[in-house]
Amino acid sequence: MPTRTVRTTLALPADLLEAVDRAVQAGKARSRNELIATALQHELAALQRAAIDAAFAEMAQDPAYQTEAQGITTEFATADWEAWHLVEGVQ
Repeated sequence: MPTRTVRTTLALPADLLEAVDRAVQAGKARSRNELIATALQHELAALQRAAIDAAFAEMAQDPAYQTEAQGITTEFATADWEAWHLVEGVQ
């Protein structure tokens, strides 16, 4: 299913648009539109990764989360050990 496209207008600094044009002329993208859409996708993905990283950093400082994580680790220690033995062929 093709992605729905919506036409819009952007105001860009002249030097940025010139750089986009040079990249297109160098074959880095088929068009201004393609290059800008790809750049926006990359930036939005980076923002999402940063938000996830921030959430993990917050979890690392959360005593309740740390207690729960340690409890889970303890509960699965025996199963982890048994699985390691099976995979490694240890008797």
